[in-house]
Amino acid sequence: MPKVPESRRIGRMAVNEVRALLERHGHIVQEIDGGNDHGEDLHVTFVQDGRRTEDSVAIQVKGGVSTRTRRGHRVPVGDHGDNWRDGSLPVLCVVHDPERGGLLWANATRQLRRARTLRKTLKSIVITRESVLDDVSLGTFVQGMRHYLAWEREGVGRWADMADVEFAPGDIVRSFENEVAEPMVFWQRRGEPYAILLHHDLDWEPIPIQERMLRFEPIPSIGHIILDDAEAYWLMGCFKSTEWWRRPIGQHDPA
Repeated sequence: MPKVPESRRIGRMAVNEVRALLERHGHIVQEIDGGNDHGEDLHVTFVQDGRRTEDSVAIQVKGGVSTRTRRGHRVPVGDHGDNWRDGSLPVLCVVHDPERGGLLWANATRQLRRARTLRKTLKSIVITRESVLDDVSLGTFVQGMRHYLAWEREGVGRWADMADVEFAPGDIVRSFENEVAEPMVFWQRRGEPYAILLHHDLDWEPIPIQERMLRFEPIPSIGHIILDDAEAYWLMGCFKSTEWWRRPIGQHDPA
């Protein structure tokens, strides 16, 4: 009789653990047939109060000790990098290691986008030992991923990944592309006296900005950052339309 490879048993165990956890909490899990595996094992749609949501992710699952490092795990990217970074669904990597907390996870799409900003080729997805996925942490995990997907639908999630920042649900985030298709993002948090500028030309480094820093003469600029006319006028519009969100929290609007 043909012998079943040990790697298959370990892989199946890992997939089953992830599937069982998600289905135990009512989420919809669709397994991708092994013969059609192109770097993703599961498609997951999150469920809220018994209703299917619009939020879905893809998951690559690994089992065994082959991915272990001293500080956690690494999942090889292989030739999946472009799809994991730019596909229609965010891709998560989950490893099953019972001796190190069971299931652990990382957002592969986010790590690959950040690597592109830093002009690096990422060979593996890093999973830390603290990123445990279990019955206790699953609710927080799902809520975080749903916020992440909401920003994806707004068209600004990619820029948060590239800048390695987190947009909160109540933040005001607006994006703009100049005439040569270079994107920039205006990000205003509730009650903060300043906004944050994320700019393609600045390698997405978050830059605090205030309206008083904006200049149109002799050349458009904000602080030390040179702008073109369209960028400067766009920023002025962003400042004017979000002034109320910079007021100290608890301050009432005039009657």
